[in-house]
Amino acid sequence: MTGAAPTAGRTLRPPSGYRLVASIRPLTFSPYDPCARITGDTFWLAARTPVGPATLALHATGDELRAEGYGPGGGWLVEQADAIAGLRDDLTGFADLARSHPVVARLAAQHPGLRMPATGLVFPRVLRAVFEQKVTGKEAYRAYAATVRHFAEPAPGPVSLLLPPEPGAVAAAPYWVFHPFGVEQRRADTLRRAAAVADRLERCEDSARATRALLSINGIGPWTAAEVVRVAYGDPDAVSVGDYHVPNTVAWALAGEARADDARMLELLEPFRGHRGRVCRLLEVAGIHAPRFGPRMPIRSFARY
Repeated sequence: MTGAAPTAGRTLRPPSGYRLVASIRPLTFSPYDPCARITGDTFWLAARTPVGPATLALHATGDELRAEGYGPGGGWLVEQADAIAGLRDDLTGFADLARSHPVVARLAAQHPGLRMPATGLVFPRVLRAVFEQKVTGKEAYRAYAATVRHFAEPAPGPVSLLLPPEPGAVAAAPYWVFHPFGVEQRRADTLRRAAAVADRLERCEDSARATRALLSINGIGPWTAAEVVRVAYGDPDAVSVGDYHVPNTVAWALAGEARADDARMLELLEPFRGHRGRVCRLLEVAGIHAPRFGPRMPIRSFARY
């Protein structure tokens, strides 16, 4: 633990009803995420910024949100704090679209303080998304956490967090490094290929460019690209095409159909274009899912790539 004193700070004023924990929940993999943590009403995030390692603390107090940065990159994270908290999330037009369907209208009314975060950092999300390909959530988290701890580098600040692995170190690591973590060669090779071009990915100016760059990497498909840009860029329209459960959830919520494929999911989401990912996020937050037939299966399992 280093740099216990903040190097930068900023006070933000969220809109009325804003919900910090619900909004930043996608930035944590689990309550035990080695790179991110929620303690009470404070969110902690460790990151490698363009100007150095850092930790961000977002602390909700009354009507304000206090952002404090630690380490060489603390100032950079504080400048991005409003985006990370979801306060740059643009809801323009969503209210009108939501009114077109009773379920979406109800969920939008029930969760007015939910925002979509944007970290501005691509590779940490790539790391997580690649490990989530075609496995259960438990298996994905084990691989992610073990990889972070293998490359362990303490993050600055007053809490015990680790920095995400440095892309160059991941790119140079042989496959056998990841094998004990339950990562087969296909995912390990995909991750190393992405790590080798991490600088190019981080330079993408927007979600569309990042999606194209991600899809050019062998082993990364629409599901992984959507999972990345929805968080790195706060893209409210990113839909995880190829997920095992999301099409069923969407079809059940919007049409009362227990099973659906990607084509049917996209058809049902089309009226919400521009905010299709937001609709999926609302369904997730509301805990809506289709009836399950047969053995119970983890919500995150069997995503494609």
